[in-house]
Amino acid sequence: MTTTYAALLRGINVSGSKRVPMPELRTVLSELGHTGIATHLQSGNAVFRSGSDDEDALAAALERALRERFGFAVDCLVRDAGYLAAVADACPFPAAELEGKQLHVTFFDRPVDAERFADLKAGDFLPEEFRLGDRCLYLYAPDGLGRSRLAVALGRPRHVKGLIATSRNWNTVAKLVELTRG
Repeated sequence: MTTTYAALLRGINVSGSKRVPMPELRTVLSELGHTGIATHLQSGNAVFRSGSDDEDALAAALERALRERFGFAVDCLVRDAGYLAAVADACPFPAAELEGKQLHVTFFDRPVDAERFADLKAGDFLPEEFRLGDRCLYLYAPDGLGRSRLAVALGRPRHVKGLIATSRNWNTVAKLVELTRG
């Protein structure tokens, strides 16, 4: 019995640093014994099947293999198809009515409570908003992430210290849901 997963790599292929070509990422996943491998975009999204049911162990093995192959550390999150579908289904914003660049999901390596972000007053960032989900944060940024004051505030060390966090726009989230459905 195999499970379909998405691997979300953090901070690769940005401004020419931490370069991980997608064909090599597919090779690394294959060498780890995974099957049904596909990548999406150049920003570190891969889909694969594995007989393991331990997302953390899969992520740790991928991190080790990437460090050995490329000589630098890459944080990875691995999430199964059911989790990704649940994240999409639980979106508190009207995703179907928005452009993909207006809605983002930040995935965390563990659950995060609202206290971590308690200093952020919603009214200070309107019309931008965020909501917490299951090991994720949904961000509505109507002018896009690059112009978002809220995204900057959410990314401050006091909010993300000690977490592995990586963000994807809604188009990518939807595509990963589709790819992991098989």
